[in-house]
Amino acid sequence: MSTVQQAAPPNPVRIFQTLLGFQQSAALRAAIGFDLFTAIAEGHTDVASIAKKIGASEKGTRVLCDAMVIMEFLSKSGSSYGLVTESAVFLNKREPSYIGGAANFLVDDMQASGAYNDFTGAVKKGGSVFSDEGTVSYDNPIWVSFARSMATLMAMPAQLLAARMTSENGGPIDVLDIAAGHGLYGIAFAKLNPLAKITAVDWPNVLQVATENAAAAGVGSRHRTIPGSAFEVDFDGTYDVVLLTNFLHHFDVPTCEAVLKRLYSAMRPGARAAILEFVPLNSATDNTVGDMHAKPPAVAGLLELAKMIEAKGSTQNLATIYSDIASSSKDQQIALMAQQKLKELKGGR
Repeated sequence: MSTVQQAAPPNPVRIFQTLLGFQQSAALRAAIGFDLFTAIAEGHTDVASIAKKIGASEKGTRVLCDAMVIMEFLSKSGSSYGLVTESAVFLNKREPSYIGGAANFLVDDMQASGAYNDFTGAVKKGGSVFSDEGTVSYDNPIWVSFARSMATLMAMPAQLLAARMTSENGGPIDVLDIAAGHGLYGIAFAKLNPLAKITAVDWPNVLQVATENAAAAGVGSRHRTIPGSAFEVDFDGTYDVVLLTNFLHHFDVPTCEAVLKRLYSAMRPGARAAILEFVPLNSATDNTVGDMHAKPPAVAGLLELAKMIEAKGSTQNLATIYSDIASSSKDQQIALMAQQKLKELKGGR
């Protein structure tokens, strides 16, 4: 005898979870600020011991730890707290994979920027309303925070990119690192190739961070800087490699085309440009990095939303971008993916 499975009734839980999402980010930000996860990793597992270590009241510590248990960043057995795998790997300051510093940029600075204060206005306009220039205004201090807070997230991609391109350019090369930020991408080239010379372009205050990182990596003598906007500065020569990492998504298509034309004129014959960006994939099964507990298209869609809110001007014309990729890419898989995305944008499948 077969049974008919009843559909689950509508449930508003997810709506309230989203509306109250700010509470979770604030709680996690506080836990990171207290070095809560590091304290527990060091063996402080009960409320009294944790409170003493992080310098907080026992009541506040208990409430915060219980919140982390509910959010699945901590485990609890009796009165003892422990780290779950993600927290042990990514939120313990003693681990090289620590990414807790990203909270400074993702939570503190983005809230302080005011970019999200008038979300409705940004949707109506189709672009940033909190500032004429958005977050890409001249010498915006938010990018100093980005350079210092987000570097750990970029270390592995920088190494992978450098390893791939250095194997193809093993001799003396000049590398132009646009919107260098923390400088890790250019620095990775210099570390792998002792004959590589790096020129980093960014706002003056941001380049101080890149210079510090280059010195710490032992490549300071082969790392120079050009302060200013990539749309305006003299690149002072021609280059074998041009790096555009997490940069183009801030701008609309005409603006991207303008800077790419400028960079093309700074490239020697046979030079290569590396563009690193977030790319929407077809489904969660397309994610080759691993289970991120979110479908990659959703992640990319949220990035597009953030770009609209934070960046100067209107959002990019995705149909134009996918059409260009579909017609020009030499990689058949990428071309097919672009064709599929183009169909989806036009309402087909």
